Amino acid sequence: MTSPYVGRFAPTPSGLLHFGSLVAALASYLDARHANGRWLIRIEDLDQTRSQPEAEAQILRALEDFGLEHDGQIVRQSERLELYRTQTEQWLNEGLAYYCDCPRKTLLQHGPIYPGTCAKRQLPAAADHAVRVRVSDRPITCIDRLQPPLTQNLARELGDFIIRRRDGVYAYQLAVVLDDINQGVTDVVRGADLLDSTPRQLWLYQLLGHTPPHYLHVPLIVRPDGEKLSKRLGSAALQREHAPTTLWRALRALAQPVPESLRGAPVSELLAWGISHWQPERLPPTNSLLEANLPS
Repeated sequence: MTSPYVGRFAPTPSGLLHFGSLVAALASYLDARHANGRWLIRIEDLDQTRSQPEAEAQILRALEDFGLEHDGQIVRQSERLELYRTQTEQWLNEGLAYYCDCPRKTLLQHGPIYPGTCAKRQLPAAADHAVRVRVSDRPITCIDRLQPPLTQNLARELGDFIIRRRDGVYAYQLAVVLDDINQGVTDVVRGADLLDSTPRQLWLYQLLGHTPPHYLHVPLIVRPDGEKLSKRLGSAALQREHAPTTLWRALRALAQPVPESLRGAPVSELLAWGISHWQPERLPPTNSLLEANLPS
């Protein structure tokens, strides 16, 4: 028997919600509602040096302005550190993870593959030590609902990877897996920029003995220079007064054949159409879509 659908949108509150983020949120929302499932909001504020309370407030307000109503309580990763700490300690005790004191300069000299310098050193706990999880020398394949299958051999292409940074911040890979398990997430719909990290997450699911969710990685919206729309580049924040037109554009960006007659229709009407007609298979299996080619 299949579990009831549980999806989620997990923004990082380091800047304001922009059109690219709206497209990702909308895809996640439509996929959940089309399946009569639940849609959760999780604030991924692990790195408190980058998190902005005003950005979190704007993100939640923007989602409300666009009619993307969530189920249940909003979860914040900054409130779940004990969960990450407990699991990290367990893997350290079991020998599945180890402390690492390799400086960044040394790591850069070795390129993208960690050579396992600290794997057998048995370093003790220390405030400035990272924690790495051991990986296996066998291929891991991510089966995506849209993108071609992605296979990686983590040992040969990445090496043992960090689950807690040297500054004590827990890594995204660890937190996202533990959170999705804890919240019962069955389906993850997110941007294609995160596809490459999925094999690492699948490895953590294996270590934890849990079935991973189904994945759908939707193309990113990129600028004419090839850069994705992002908070870092100051992409324009969403405007409440333009919500109907912007939502219509977002549906078109997701390759949904929303009629021209619905341009500017109320948000509730657009969402009802989107939920009823959701066809993610219409999206191209690509990493990005050029913003300049989208309807204005």
